Amino acid sequence: MQSSHHDSGFTVRLADPAGSGSKGKSFRQRRRNRHGRGLRGELMLPTLPGYRTRSDRFDDFVLDSAQRLHDIWGKPLDGVRFAVEEIPPGLEQLVAEGTPAPMGEYTPATAEDGPVITLYRRVVEQACGSREELQDLVHDVVVERTAEMLGVPPESLDPVYRRRY
Repeated sequence: MQSSHHDSGFTVRLADPAGSGSKGKSFRQRRRNRHGRGLRGELMLPTLPGYRTRSDRFDDFVLDSAQRLHDIWGKPLDGVRFAVEEIPPGLEQLVAEGTPAPMGEYTPATAEDGPVITLYRRVVEQACGSREELQDLVHDVVVERTAEMLGVPPESLDPVYRRRY
């Protein structure tokens, strides 16, 4: 799934919940089971707070932080993709070695693709105790990885870096 706020090439790529290995329609898409006694509609209305999943809220935090940086910096962030993945690759080996898991990663541009900043949702969520802390930590990780990409100190990239709003 991709989301873009401007025509400039600024994009946020989020994890595809369906994946490539899914077969047929999910239970939620079918709405009713084969005997006609299944769910008739949504269990939770879209206006209620429980409608959005933790993954959806995390994606929104990343999108908000990336958009904030793009509004501040503009042109240097054109073509940068922000991605969200569940866990970092090779997490088992990192844990076995006693190395802390990374919260995010910056991948430089290649001949085919632009630069990519990836946040690892489970690692960031585990480091936080509340929703407010999660939003602040997501913003800090986005700022740190973007600063790494631009080669500037994170404090100069965003005035609220490491300051809790």
